[in-house]
Amino acid sequence: MGMVDVSEKPIIRRMAQAAGRIYLSAETIVTVREGKIKKGDPLQAAEIAAMNAAKQTHLLIPHCHQIPLETVRVDFEMSEDRVDATCLVRTHAKTGVEMEALVGVTMALNTIWDMVKYLEKDQKGQYPSTRITDIKVLKKEKQEV
Repeated sequence: MGMVDVSEKPIIRRMAQAAGRIYLSAETIVTVREGKIKKGDPLQAAEIAAMNAAKQTHLLIPHCHQIPLETVRVDFEMSEDRVDATCLVRTHAKTGVEMEALVGVTMALNTIWDMVKYLEKDQKGQYPSTRITDIKVLKKEKQEV
């Protein structure tokens, strides 16, 4: 079986953007907005985590090729009950960057959860309403150079 052989494919410009969201309590959202999370700013930490994860996708997913990423951009939008995250990845390579974008956005959301979990737990240590959802590729582009 093995890894897909891309040696004969041309190097082209590639971009992928993935998105997802994490639902949090209104109280947690307010605490994030006020900058009072004990571990620091969860959005800043999530951005760094997403960039690191995207760059290491080939180590996490066995059939992914190591790709030289040219940019990883992570954006967040907060509402009353959730944080929406998007991760955009660009490169010039022989294969696409969808998995890098998906891994990036997923790690961003996991990092937010980790940083606010002390606020989200109920009295039994469970997370009754915290959830990560709607992880998907928003778009993928390929362009001959």
